[in-house]
Amino acid sequence: MSLLALPALLLWLLPLVRGQVNGMDMSMDDGMTLASGMMMPYLHFTRGDILWFAGWVPQSAGALAGACIGLFILAIVDRWLAAVRGMMEAHWREAAAAAAAKSKKTSCGGDDADDKGKKKLKRRLRAPPFIPAHDITRGALHALQTLLGFAFMLAVMTFQASYIITLVLGLGVGEMLFGRYAAAAAMH
Repeated sequence: MSLLALPALLLWLLPLVRGQVNGMDMSMDDGMTLASGMMMPYLHFTRGDILWFAGWVPQSAGALAGACIGLFILAIVDRWLAAVRGMMEAHWREAAAAAAAKSKKTSCGGDDADDKGKKKLKRRLRAPPFIPAHDITRGALHALQTLLGFAFMLAVMTFQASYIITLVLGLGVGEMLFGRYAAAAAMH
């Protein structure tokens, strides 16, 4: 590290040494104080909790209701994504099996010893082949579900009981609406 970079590093580390990070008092002596007020580390129904961004602080009853409606819809979307992913998995499984059967028909015959070795290898390696259209979509759906899960976790970490109740109800309603599709796809 050059000597010129050392002062920049020290200036960057200074807030950590003082116990202040992004407007939050990180000392363990007092309760947690945020730039916008006190964080209540217990279940509560009071307004004023930050939801995801510093600008998203429902202060009025209407704003809190709007945040809860948004969380409810996102929870239903999460269960819809799970159903879509389950249905797509069933479709991809059938497509991969059809592709494997097609490649098996077109493959050339070899000697018997070579075929026995290939059969043993196939028994051990049961993973379907990488199909970009399937696997990229699978990864994107999983990433989106993970993003929603993290967003829900952050909402729950506010200890705002309205958010928690809304998420539980939304996930339950979403499962009621879309859960049978994912379950049916898993059975096939």
